[in-house]
Formats: sequence, C-alpha cells, structure tokens
Amino acid sequence: MIKLGEVQNLIVAKKVEFGVYLAEDTGSTDAKVLLPEKQVPEGTQVGDTVRVFIYRDSSDRLIATTKEVALTLGRTALLKVAQVAKIGAFLDWGLEKQLLLPFKEQTWPVKEGEECLAALYTDKSNRLCATMKVYPYLDMDSPYKKDDRVTGRVYEISREFGAFVAVDDKYSGLISKKEMYGDVREGDIVQARVAGVKEDGKLDLSLREKAYLQIGTDADKIMGIIESYGGVLPFNDKADPETIRQEMQMSKNEFKRAVGRLLKEGKVVIDGSSIRKAEK
Repeated sequence: MIKLGEVQNLIVAKKVEFGVYLAEDTGSTDAKVLLPEKQVPEGTQVGDTVRVFIYRDSSDRLIATTKEVALTLGRTALLKVAQVAKIGAFLDWGLEKQLLLPFKEQTWPVKEGEECLAALYTDKSNRLCATMKVYPYLDMDSPYKKDDRVTGRVYEISREFGAFVAVDDKYSGLISKKEMYGDVREGDIVQARVAGVKEDGKLDLSLREKAYLQIGTDADKIMGIIESYGGVLPFNDKADPETIRQEMQMSKNEFKRAVGRLLKEGKVVIDGSSIRKAEK
C-alpha cells in the first residue's frame, strides 16, 4: 500500500520520459505513484527499489519525492513559518509545496519567520496538514527521572490544567496550574525540574526547585520586593493565597517558609497586617 505522508521503499514499475512510476512490487495492479524525472536517481532501472516520501502535488495528486522532509505522518518537528495567508500559515518542511497549518490548528497566532512545533496529520479530505496541537503525537518514553533538569517548549496553555510542554521537542510534559509562576506563554522555552513521572511516562514539571533549595531564593526575592515597597510590604503571610501568588509568584506555603527564614534571621518583622524590613 502506498502510504501518504510516510517515507517508504517502493519499486520502479515503469519508466516514462517524465519520470518513473513506483509501486509496492513490479507485478502490482494497485495504484502507482509518479516520481518526477528530476527526482529519479541516476541509473535507476525497472525493478530497482527507491526510498521516497509520498505527498500530494498542487493538483492534489499523489506524488513521490526523494527529498528529505522535516516531518512525517504522526511525528513532530520544529518548522519555520514561511508565510501567513487567508486560510492559515504555510510552513517550510523541505518541499517546494509548503505545508498548510490551518488557523484552527494553531494554539497561538503564528507570524512569518517564527518557528513552531508541529505534527503532521491528514484532514477530512485526506490532505496533509500541520497542527500545533501536538499532545497526541508526543513520546512518553523519555529517559528522565524525578528531579532531573530538562528543557522544553510550551506549546499550549490551558486554564484548567496548566502549561503543556514538549520536553526536547518530543516528550510529553505538563506544568500544572499550581506550578504556574511568572509570565509563561505559548512558544516559551523553559528550564524545569521533573517533579514526577506518571505511570504512562508523561512528565510532571515544576519551574521551581525543591523546597529546601528554593527557600533561599524566595527569601531574597521577598526582601527585594519589600524594599521596592519602601520597606513595608502591605500584606503578611496570612494574606489570601491568590494575592500572594499574584504579587510574589509563589504559593502561600512557600511564602510562609521564606518569611519564616527572614524572621529567624532578623531581617523582617511582622507588624499587624504588613511585613516590615527590620531596622539595623
């Protein structure tokens, strides 16, 4: 079977002046696909095997190419946006015919010249298209374990779940909503810690270190913010968790731990409903 969107070995069944027709075997009565003359390796004869990629040309006909493509069916790759048109964006993927990325398959509006992580799929009309909704296409057999440091690309953000991350652009990871600190956006490259590995292999990620390592950084951050407020922070560790998260980019427990260290070190005092820098 000739497989659209895949690289496969096919046999030269017939030679014509404008190329060769390829099939699964020389006696096949099934559909054959053209490999244009300029793509035919020198010296190729009937019966030879040729490794090709199958796609559709501008007339929507199946056609073969020996060119290397950046993306095959069901896989992911980082591709550059060549142009944005009325029906979507077009991506460079190694062929003269650029790959369509429909607007509805974009997790954020892409711009010409930028790169995006995309997967290849066939639409309802059996045409090859790209999608930035790569969750189903990512691998779950990463070599990483708990507390490893990883680099990933944020490809989608969900208000319900958090930030979906493609670790090394190929492995499935998630920064949960409760671990979302700072201004994390689609397309960002993030450095994260593996907080856990699920049974199915997906990675739970955190942008923060383990508590005993993070507390010093948090304490320094709090002191800097107190100083930016003129030495008095207008809330304390009993404030609403959402206020703490929005103002400090840390959870209430993390805030309380760091404030506790500052109190112990004599750097701050809690004064009513505020935290004040201690006088020397």
